[in-house]
Amino acid sequence: MAMGKRKRHAKQASSWVTTQDLPRSAAHPFYARLNQILDEHDFDGFVEGLCERFYADEAALACRRADTSGCC
Repeated sequence: MAMGKRKRHAKQASSWVTTQDLPRSAAHPFYARLNQILDEHDFDGFVEGLCERFYADEAALACRRADTSGCC
């Protein structure tokens, strides 16, 4: 490498793209209709009811944490 000054290169432009600037694709008609049917029949509520027994009561957990932490 020779001694001397380096050539000044132009700065590279930023390649940052926000999500709002990205194009939105249309949803597939099958999934749009499936979501509509599931919403009409409250499928989310049904599944949440089935799984409810596997989740701890958040209010009870919060109380136990407050009792054992000694900070509240």
